[in-house]
Amino acid sequence: MKNNRQAAGDDRKLETIRKLIASRILGNELFHIAVRPKTLSPLLFSHYEEAMHYGSHVDDALMNGMRADVSFTLFLSEPDQYDGGELVIESAAGEDAVRLAAGSLVAYPSTALHRVNDITRGARLAAVGWVRSFIRDPAQRELLFDLDTARREIFAHDGKSKAFDLASKSLSNLLRMWADD
Repeated sequence: MKNNRQAAGDDRKLETIRKLIASRILGNELFHIAVRPKTLSPLLFSHYEEAMHYGSHVDDALMNGMRADVSFTLFLSEPDQYDGGELVIESAAGEDAVRLAAGSLVAYPSTALHRVNDITRGARLAAVGWVRSFIRDPAQRELLFDLDTARREIFAHDGKSKAFDLASKSLSNLLRMWADD
């Protein structure tokens, strides 16, 4: 099922890179409001060459001793450096094949079946990781994301207003109800 190469998890030479990338991910505002991260696992670096792939699977419920709510892939190779190698995420709506520019990240529920298609040319490099979210349920995370996005748009358009205050109140109270601390 798994045919790729991975950097050793205990490779001390990569620790500085892991910390730098993790701090950038955690500092990204969009990632923060979409994922609501509590804990981030140590990053794993994957390398795929021709004929390498990762078959359909669901990530373990516990990764590095923590509950995995959200999985993510940070693309490190530009799409023109390889062919194939799409990250395919399965859902009730079908399959989404993802190939993004280097530096782009896709996050998805750890409960989703996913795979990496065969590489047919070049090499694909990626960093992958898992998040324990303050909000365990993906539907609740999506609702909070939508509400927070709408709240920010209200503020950008109207400034502090009654609608902004009500959206902020609802967001805070839903977080208070649903947060798993």
